[in-house]
Amino acid sequence: MGFLRNQQLLSKMATGNGHGENSPFEGWKAYDSNPYHAIKNPDGVIQMGLAENQLSFDLVEDWIKENPESSICTLKGVSQFKDIALFQDYHGLSAFRNAVANFMGKVRGGKVKFNPDRIVMSGGATGAHETMAFCLANPGDAFLVPTPYYAGFDRDLRWRTGVQLIPVVCESSNGFKVTRDALEIAYKKAQEDNIKVKGVLITNPSNPLGTILDRETLKSIVSFINEQNIHLICDEIYAATVFSQPDFISISEILEEGITCNLDLIHVVYSLSKDLGFPGFRVGVIYSYNDDVVNCAREMSSLGLVSTQTQHLLSAMLSDEQFVDKLISESAERLASRHKMFTIELGKVGISCLKSNAGLFCWMDLRALLEKKTVEGEMALWRTIIEKVKLNVSPGSSFHCSEPGWFRVCFANMDDETMKVALDRIIDFVFKPNKKEIMAPKKVQQKWQANLHLRLSLCGRRHEEVTKTPCTMSPHSPLVRAT
Repeated sequence: MGFLRNQQLLSKMATGNGHGENSPFEGWKAYDSNPYHAIKNPDGVIQMGLAENQLSFDLVEDWIKENPESSICTLKGVSQFKDIALFQDYHGLSAFRNAVANFMGKVRGGKVKFNPDRIVMSGGATGAHETMAFCLANPGDAFLVPTPYYAGFDRDLRWRTGVQLIPVVCESSNGFKVTRDALEIAYKKAQEDNIKVKGVLITNPSNPLGTILDRETLKSIVSFINEQNIHLICDEIYAATVFSQPDFISISEILEEGITCNLDLIHVVYSLSKDLGFPGFRVGVIYSYNDDVVNCAREMSSLGLVSTQTQHLLSAMLSDEQFVDKLISESAERLASRHKMFTIELGKVGISCLKSNAGLFCWMDLRALLEKKTVEGEMALWRTIIEKVKLNVSPGSSFHCSEPGWFRVCFANMDDETMKVALDRIIDFVFKPNKKEIMAPKKVQQKWQANLHLRLSLCGRRHEEVTKTPCTMSPHSPLVRAT
């Protein structure tokens, strides 16, 4: 009776489950109820489903200690408290916009420059993506999104806007490359279904793949959207996580090379959550080449601004070019070291990952461990990894991957010792013979059993993501809260 009364009193959004918070996410529940701690809970679940960059916090902490005047909450900075605490309009502090624009250029190797007057603030990349959806599409319109793609897009872009996301199927046979043919197929199918496509959304570097889009692929995508007269949203929030060759190529670099394109169709989403490791600061950025979008997004940003205290601190930090250069360089080295350590140790027991050079995660190939080559088989293996191995990893189906057996595993959100424990657990899992919970085919188990006495040898190092419309939501998305 109470439920019916609420249905009558509240909106469809309030009584629906469009956000997805109540979707099954056993991995997160398992971690939340039993988190790993080296001393207090060594048998707990290790969090490998959260894409956080924690490997360079010591550098940031050192800078804050050396620059107390950058915070209004210190004796040296409190004199600026009143000016920062009073009302600021939604354009943001000019010093902050200038610092962010310069940082975005530096992250992209100084190959492009960004106009601070086009910087629009948002409450993280989540808010930025929703704002872009509101600016570019009407309820029922759609964006094409190459798979596998970040699970949170289903929530971020769809819940309150009513837009649809149409997967562009990419396959492992070519490294999940985004092809013109795949875009054409998805676009044609949408037309046949009488769905209006308003744009393409790409992530570069990719979450969950950890790969970057090459120059020819970017040009091909720009050519496609220009011919169809639809928008291109480029999520570049992992731009500074590229840790080896080839270099990251921003869509802005492609534009500056003079490619034929209507610039009004191009938009960039950025944030400081991944590159700097500051997801709690909720700093998102929209950079659009369309004046109307900039104006509309700026007006909408009044609903989700970045606090002036945060702007004040970050404008000082990002304006310190010597520090920024050191942070970008050192972070890349530490990510490269952790990635190398993780993939080499997995390779010793026959587990491979997609070749990658960016991001805070690996795209791990466990297809050989599937009892059945289906999504159901993948989910069964995933639950075994959570319940028996005590690792919270992310199944490929939650990213709309078309091939069962791929998993995203985050490696930058823990210290070296926790990573060693996680690797030990994976190896123990692989080597356990004749257990129901082990999903490996017999021939795969025999191959790995031959290496039974293999021991880990980890090199020490200093340091080492409208209403309910379930029709397009991944039915196997346990990672609604993941980033």
